[in-house]
Amino acid sequence: MPDLIGRVRRRMLDEHAGRADSMHSEAGPITDDAAIASLHARVAAELHGAGPLEPVLGLLGVTDVLVNAPDSVWFDRGRGLERSAVSFPDDAAIRRLAQRLAGSAGRRLDDAMPFVDAALPDGTRLHALLPPLVAHPTVSLRVLARQRYGLADLVSSGALAEPVAELLRSLVAARLAFVITGGTGSGKTTLLAAMLGCCDRAERLIVIEDAPELAIDHEHLVRLLPKTANVEGAGQIGPRTLVRNALRMRPDRLIVGEFRGAEMVDLLVALNTGHDGGAATMHANSASDVPARFTALGALGGLSRSAVTSLVASAVHVIVHLRRDRRGLRAVDEIALLDRAGDELVVSTVWSAGGGRGAGAPSLAAFLDSRGCPVPVLVR
Repeated sequence: MPDLIGRVRRRMLDEHAGRADSMHSEAGPITDDAAIASLHARVAAELHGAGPLEPVLGLLGVTDVLVNAPDSVWFDRGRGLERSAVSFPDDAAIRRLAQRLAGSAGRRLDDAMPFVDAALPDGTRLHALLPPLVAHPTVSLRVLARQRYGLADLVSSGALAEPVAELLRSLVAARLAFVITGGTGSGKTTLLAAMLGCCDRAERLIVIEDAPELAIDHEHLVRLLPKTANVEGAGQIGPRTLVRNALRMRPDRLIVGEFRGAEMVDLLVALNTGHDGGAATMHANSASDVPARFTALGALGGLSRSAVTSLVASAVHVIVHLRRDRRGLRAVDEIALLDRAGDELVVSTVWSAGGGRGAGAPSLAAFLDSRGCPVPVLVR
């Protein structure tokens, strides 16, 4: 602690007095009240919270904060990456912050373990790397949504047109299983939460996530989170175990925050045993890429291509694909049906932003009608 305060005080003296050699001199008493207040603020920043990043994390709508180097700090609040005025004095300051954040998550970060991926106590997702894996210590923070958005909010913001929102509400009301796809930062989690907020209030939602990211406006919600291994490598509880436990909790809907591994197999089996209305997100560049993604993830669970096709075609009905343009604006790009043709999964467009009503619209309209739901104007 004295060393840390001494370092900060010496930096303060250098800036206050403007002497280049003061970093190497003994720090005398500081009498200027403003300088003392600034010193205390810097010491507090080094010891608590996210340090110099706190003001950036507090920006309205911020989703990601990225530290690439002492003078390269960036953030994203839905407009694409923006450079921050915040900086660190040196690599050592970034390393100290990264190690303190990792420690708050019960993880280690040092020369023997130079990377960490963990959830902080407030749910923020931390990823950090130390040299020699990178030139400078790097920190990536994924910030949880602080606000609950409904479909009406997304319409107001321009992310959705009202006819598209009407169709999404119908998918939920008809209890069709759907997967929301898109690239990183395209708004998959936000849209999934908004759609789940349309569920009947009497339904019991069981949500399985890596971190509590889904901000869902629903009273009957149970959230399951995996447990990482301790320092001895024991005690890990993964998503597959959570899916199996969720089946014994009388769910009306099963939701997985993201399909990313073998847990997909357990959820697909569950959705094929009467648990309809399930949902998940998945990384994909387009709706047409989804069959290949399902096949690859199914292989992680030991399933053949034909087995994946059978499970997916029976369990997942609709794909909602999001895009993010070069300006950082997020929007629904395509809604499609997922079906099978022999041993292959096929995607037929219901509606797209570029082409309007697609060939799959009549099939979805018939599907909704068979479940007693009004047919939205977008697919009539």
